[in-house]
Amino acid sequence: MIIENVHVGPKFKELSNTLDMSFLKDSTFIGRASGRSMEGVGIFDGDLLIIDRSKDVQQNDVIVACLNGQFVCKIADLTNNLLLSANPSNKPYKLTGFDQYNVEGVVTQSIRMHRSSTVLEFGC
Repeated sequence: MIIENVHVGPKFKELSNTLDMSFLKDSTFIGRASGRSMEGVGIFDGDLLIIDRSKDVQQNDVIVACLNGQFVCKIADLTNNLLLSANPSNKPYKLTGFDQYNVEGVVTQSIRMHRSSTVLEFGC
């Protein structure tokens, strides 16, 4: 599952007025999920993800990371150094020293989009 880049700016300010601000703070950002690899944990194509950079990654957390230049959303298997999908048709990804890898944050919440909103069009 790839996370699309979203702009944080005026449109985000409009969105923040419609959300419960108790889970948004300076260390959080919003990404839009793309793909089907995380459907097993309830994250579907087009969902918005609330990602918190201040959280320490724990075993089996759903994370957003930059892997070899692409944003991905995966389950962190810290014990085996793997990135796991929640879809059995996707194989685990074994991280090696050759990978460019950086955890961007822990997914704390997701928002299912049943109808698109012009407020949520971030213009990627």
